[in-house]
Amino acid sequence: MISRLRGKPVARRADALVLDVGGVGYLVHATPAALRKEGGGGDVTLETYLHVREDTLQLYGFADADERELFELLLSVQGVGPKVALSIVSGSSPAELRRAVALGDTARFEAIPGIGRKTAQRVVLELKEKLAAGVPDAGGAGQAPPHLVARDALVELGYSVADAEHALAQVDPELPPEERVRLALRKAA
Repeated sequence: MISRLRGKPVARRADALVLDVGGVGYLVHATPAALRKEGGGGDVTLETYLHVREDTLQLYGFADADERELFELLLSVQGVGPKVALSIVSGSSPAELRRAVALGDTARFEAIPGIGRKTAQRVVLELKEKLAAGVPDAGGAGQAPPHLVARDALVELGYSVADAEHALAQVDPELPPEERVRLALRKAA
């Protein structure tokens, strides 16, 4: 298993880069956070996962071990392959995704291209137990519904699920849902 690579980026595509490691160029499909590490011009260190199939070997790169761990957990879900897992990990931070799983927020996953309702439900169901030990308190049982009420209100107003989550992350989670929505809208304006 190739777990980490350190090398000089020599080429880049929208979703991948080529790392020159000791004269060998490795094509690494990477998350946006991992691709941003390439900007400095020097050596880049990426956490990696080597996906082996009978007809191909593909490297996937991550900014940190937390992204890679979540990617590997997603691969254990029936119907989730490496491309879909990379899309999920690329769309939000690992902490946000863990929180979505803990809250049973299937809409967060359905908003990702390539994921339907059944796959989103499977992701939440299968990862809930695996992540429970490592998830910080997601606000307690009393906060999950108000957060989802506020998020759903923003979605009804035309926000994508990801944009609504981002907007709500910038306001105090202790406020009532209607106040959180009002403040999120004000900040967006």
